[in-house]
Amino acid sequence: MANMKITFLGTGTSQGVPVVGCQCEVCQSKETLNKRLRTSIMVEVGETRFTIDAGPDFRYQMLREDVRNLDGILITHCHKDHIAGLDDVRAFNFLLKKSMKVFATERDQRAIKQEFSYAFGENLYPGVPRFDLHTIGDDPFYVNDVKVIPLNALHLKMEVTGFRIGDFAYITDTNYIPVETLAAITDCKVVVLNAVRRKPHPSHYSLYEAIKVLEFVKPEKAYLTHISHLMGKHQDVSRELPDFISLAYDGLVLEM
Repeated sequence: MANMKITFLGTGTSQGVPVVGCQCEVCQSKETLNKRLRTSIMVEVGETRFTIDAGPDFRYQMLREDVRNLDGILITHCHKDHIAGLDDVRAFNFLLKKSMKVFATERDQRAIKQEFSYAFGENLYPGVPRFDLHTIGDDPFYVNDVKVIPLNALHLKMEVTGFRIGDFAYITDTNYIPVETLAAITDCKVVVLNAVRRKPHPSHYSLYEAIKVLEFVKPEKAYLTHISHLMGKHQDVSRELPDFISLAYDGLVLEM
């Protein structure tokens, strides 16, 4: 596989950081590392470029990274902070003169059709987003010529999909990864995993739970994402982490 570039478009939880109205030291921090848009990444392999998720900040993320073409969007699950930005594919529809490929499970496709009902059916209003929905399950699929392997996990009782591309694995919004998925990522060089805060959470890994999982998988390098203001300041948390684990931050770029 050609060289891969991963850009962290956002590394925050559903509320982002800072949280509206919050006066905590993290939300009031002027440090750029403590400002987090909703979680998403962009993957570039050769001439192929796609994102994993398109949350409420998708438009700004695309503008910030000066993205002018996009080959698809992979959906981890249908919660609002991961799909709300899909309306903004309209710009790419216009620029590229084609529908946007969206790779999602059947359940998530149903949610997308409900959330963006105005984009489906007959007699569509001019200018609505145009989607080319592709169903994903347990089998590998391709974005152009880039092979993607789905990774199953649970977000409390909700099934979510992580993805492996080459030696890179990305799993967010989970508090349980089955043995089969752990086995599928043990030889990855880089693993990204969610860690929402220090204290236990009902549907996300806490900091220490995520560390435990990553110490078991033991990639060469690991990054934590989907981070809330309750985690603490970026620099303070970073000093506590094992050498091979880092907090991701908005704008972080990995070259593989």
